Amino acid sequence: MPLALLALAVGAFGIGTTEFVIMGLLPEVADDLHVSIPAAGHLVSAYALGVVIGAPLLAAVTSRMSRRTVLIGLMALFVAGNALSAFAANYDYLLAARFLSGLPHGAFFGVGAVVATTMVAPERKARSVSLMFLGLTVANIVGVPAATLMGQHLGWRATFLGVSVIGVAAIASLALLIPHDHAQAPRVGLRGELAALRSLPVWLALGTTVAGFGALFSAYSYITPMLTDAAGFAEGSVTLLLALFGVGATAGNLLGGRLADHSMRGTLFGGLISLAAILALFPLLMTTEWTAALAVVLLGTAAFVTGSPLQLMVMEKASAGPSLASSANQAAFNLANAGGAWIGGLALAAGFGATSPAVAGAVLAVLGLGVAATAATVDRRRAVPGRERVVATHVPHEAEALQH
Repeated sequence: MPLALLALAVGAFGIGTTEFVIMGLLPEVADDLHVSIPAAGHLVSAYALGVVIGAPLLAAVTSRMSRRTVLIGLMALFVAGNALSAFAANYDYLLAARFLSGLPHGAFFGVGAVVATTMVAPERKARSVSLMFLGLTVANIVGVPAATLMGQHLGWRATFLGVSVIGVAAIASLALLIPHDHAQAPRVGLRGELAALRSLPVWLALGTTVAGFGALFSAYSYITPMLTDAAGFAEGSVTLLLALFGVGATAGNLLGGRLADHSMRGTLFGGLISLAAILALFPLLMTTEWTAALAVVLLGTAAFVTGSPLQLMVMEKASAGPSLASSANQAAFNLANAGGAWIGGLALAAGFGATSPAVAGAVLAVLGLGVAATAATVDRRRAVPGRERVVATHVPHEAEALQH
């Protein structure tokens, strides 16, 4: 694997840290800016809105630019957004800065995934994507806890300054390690990117992302009350348990990348089935502390096994113009975040119990499995190779046989 993937992982680490750290700093921000906790919570939504809008928009307007230049520019925008967050004079300015910080998120992962796959052999594409995503999952183990502690002891503004420094390090890494000869995008332009996005298989892949990761966030958004109310953990133990989720997510991400290089669709189906089963068992697993801790790890593992195959599937279905579709998959991921949390909240509000969001998530995982199965059926009916292996090594030989 090329060292250039490290540069992408550093950028992903910074993005993952700033996305999730705000959740642990809401009390400090609310107290300092004299707003309520619910109002401070809108800072999370502002970032997510920036991701959803920025992912397709920035990928579209940069479609004819060098991908290396695009990645550096996106990370510069990320640094600017976090620096402005650190120096925000009031709540409204911070809200706008968080929106700005979210704009480059999806496009960075989308374009970065395309660049990552161009730097490796075809049979290692999924692993290259998983190594970029490694920065995101490691951020949940190291970056978010460290940044939260920094914010609690030095003030929340120090956290965003620290994240800005990570962004500067990512810019230097990208400039140094991303090679120019792999940086130029095919000259498809915006029209070509939009044409690729009109494909039904692309939208089915995006739908799988929304349903599959919606299943995760339906449960994960309410994991704290599950652990405290159902499993009996003290509130002080939750931070460590969330780090265990990060460990599971990291393991699942690496495992999914390796397995998807052998069977992309099989890995996706296996991950969704495992996710549905684990979520359905949450009411049972949350009855004791040790099984609850195991459930948290397994949840992260099963969910992130599907990350690399979903990203790669969207890119392959939009192979004529993959940057926009790849970035749109990141927007789909954030829609899953918001939608899953909303559905899990409905289950709680209906009085179905502390673990009911996980059961709702299991239903969403089954829905995602149904969408993935529909996509497989569409592939077969269109007589388009589903390519269970990423590399179609026998195609040239078959073409040669037809010529003779």
